[in-house]
Amino acid sequence: MVSAPVLLFGLLALVVVLAVSLWVLRPLGRPRVVAAGVVVLCAGTFALYLLIGTPEALRAPVAMAEPASLEEAVTQLAAELERNPEQPEGWALLARSRATLGDAAGARDAYVRALEYAPDEPDLLVDAAEARALAHPQRLFDEQSMAWLQRARQVRPDHARAGWFIGVAQRQAGQAAEAAATWEALLPGVDEATARSLRVQIDAARADAGLPPLGAPAAVASGEGLKVKVVLDPGFAARARIEGEAVVFVLARVPGGPPMPVAVERHRARDLPLEVVLDDRDSPMPTQKLSALEEVEVLARISAAGSANRGEGDIESAPVQVRLPSADTVELVIGAPPP
Repeated sequence: MVSAPVLLFGLLALVVVLAVSLWVLRPLGRPRVVAAGVVVLCAGTFALYLLIGTPEALRAPVAMAEPASLEEAVTQLAAELERNPEQPEGWALLARSRATLGDAAGARDAYVRALEYAPDEPDLLVDAAEARALAHPQRLFDEQSMAWLQRARQVRPDHARAGWFIGVAQRQAGQAAEAAATWEALLPGVDEATARSLRVQIDAARADAGLPPLGAPAAVASGEGLKVKVVLDPGFAARARIEGEAVVFVLARVPGGPPMPVAVERHRARDLPLEVVLDDRDSPMPTQKLSALEEVEVLARISAAGSANRGEGDIESAPVQVRLPSADTVELVIGAPPP
């Protein structure tokens, strides 16, 4: 049976992590989705701690008395981690808790301890970089912070928060054009609401660099864009289980070229079937526009992880090659058996 101190500790941890995460992730996602994800993550972390950590230490009256406040709970957690330090999730929780209490330096140091035991965990690397910047007198991302962010992007190239903070660091360093390019690369992997907010930051950086704003580029030469309809194969739909947060990417790319799309839209998989129009507004990079191409390869991909990069378990439609401009609607069928 789980004792009262353990339950109280878990509830305090949940409140701390939820509050901090909502504040940290507000530029890159929807608050309700973030909140739901954080609740699940925190609950899972607490359950994992009970399974593989040292819950006996939490239950023992001498080792940990019932905390009377959040500050006392944080102090008890720090003491437990000093006795049993090989718990990166515990150090991360301590870091977030200290950040909530206004102890920026303590949060920074706790993340350093977490990275000792999980040096290649992307989320930890990004959290540690942010904490280090918040602890800096001028709130700057220094050389060590940038190294952590770059490592996170090496491990997970589509890590949106790492890309966001890299752009922030570049702006701080006076590299406005580089920051704009970094943020432009994030556009294919975020939803439309986030993309609109991100474009504001991109245009500000481009203005500082003496570059024109992204604005609203012209559509494909036909004047209507490339119309695409995406459906699920009936047989696949009958047996498949599409999770609530799965997303579908509809993209166009250069046939036989690099996998980077020249136009891409991100939608919820539960909204299938759907119809979209790909045009220059969906181009992730201003240097290559859909309207400048004579032929593209169009496909759709369901990603359970929500990643723009293809991952294990992703389901794709068969690619369709299209000559541009085209007034026809391209139909893509996800999950269809091979011909």
